[in-house]
Parts: sequence; structure tokens; C-alpha cells
Amino acid sequence: MHQLQKWIVNKYIIATALFIAMLFFSDKNSLMDQVKLYGQYNKVKAEHQYYTQEIERAKKEYNELFSNDKNLEKFAREKYLMKREDEDVYVIIENLKPNANEAQESAQ
Repeated sequence: MHQLQKWIVNKYIIATALFIAMLFFSDKNSLMDQVKLYGQYNKVKAEHQYYTQEIERAKKEYNELFSNDKNLEKFAREKYLMKREDEDVYVIIENLKPNANEAQESAQ
């Protein structure tokens, strides 16, 4: 027991323990901060990969769209409901869920 007490009271061991505690908790580059930063780094890396893929997809879509006038016309008609002057466009929206009133009427 006396030997253990010598080690605990030793000023060098106390200083080393305080230094290690400071490194783990109180420093701006503490271990806890490093773990948080590593998590943020992984998140940003995943976002970078996602946006890189989206940019490639957008470039491919852009090249496909503007390489041919028919593709451009198809895009304008589908996305923006554009039409020629001599035609009418009808948009049909299917009701996926029947209303409660319709269900009651069909049951009667």
C-alpha cells in the first residue's frame, strides 16, 4: 500500500495525468472535438459524393436535352405543359384515393 501511495502522490505522475486530462477534454483540439470533426468530415464527404453524382446526372440530362430539338420539345411539353398555338392540352389527374362521399355513394 505504501508503494502505491508513493506513485499517487508523485508530482510527475500528477502532472502527466493533468496533461493527459487537458488533452482529452479542455484543449481546442481535444479528443472529443476530434471525434465530432471526424463525424462532420464523413458527412461532408458523403454529401460531396452525392452532389458529384447529381452534377454528372444533370450534365448528362443537359446534353441529352439540348442535343436534339425533339428532346427539347418533349421536355417543354412534359415539364412546363407548353403547347403549340393550334392545339389544346388536357391534363388528367387520377384520384388515387376515393373520397369518403364517393365510397358511400358507390355502396348505396
